[in-house]
Amino acid sequence: MAISLPSDLVMDVVRAADPTAVQEAQAKLKANKAAFAATSLAEVGKGFGAAMKFIDTPGTAAGLGNPEAPKKVAEMPEEYRKFEASVLSTFVNSMLPKETEEVYGKGSAGEFWKGMMAEKIADEMSKKGGVGIAEQMYSQALARAERQATVNPTTDETDRSRAISMITDFERQVLGVGKKSEA
Repeated sequence: MAISLPSDLVMDVVRAADPTAVQEAQAKLKANKAAFAATSLAEVGKGFGAAMKFIDTPGTAAGLGNPEAPKKVAEMPEEYRKFEASVLSTFVNSMLPKETEEVYGKGSAGEFWKGMMAEKIADEMSKKGGVGIAEQMYSQALARAERQATVNPTTDETDRSRAISMITDFERQVLGVGKKSEA
């Protein structure tokens, strides 16, 4: 059996220590860590925004929390983004907790404040790229405009036969051919 001196010594000390003393030491370490984080935030002076930047998670390292809006969002007309925000507002409002009287207040005023919170969250989501509703609608509008701008020079057989029948009807009306004599 191999002996690892540093870890065996540490484990011997932990086993010999009083469990309450170990818990107190752990609480002190956690308090020191929290105090350090609070002091760091206070020194920076940016509050919540600094706290969010201070937290280093795999998601932020992967770029999931990228605050820059994608290039497509910057080129898109504002109406599409606002529409997406209104749709997202409904979704966000349904996802917010139902029991929120302590936060927003009671009755219709509480519902009003909850709705405003949902609208603001949805607006920020759409400014950061949203879920793709605005992009989809914008690309469809561009495709529709492109289709209307191009004239289709080809005709199929039904278009051709319809045109010939219209010409024939016009010739009959103008020339008076094919009219039955009225008696």
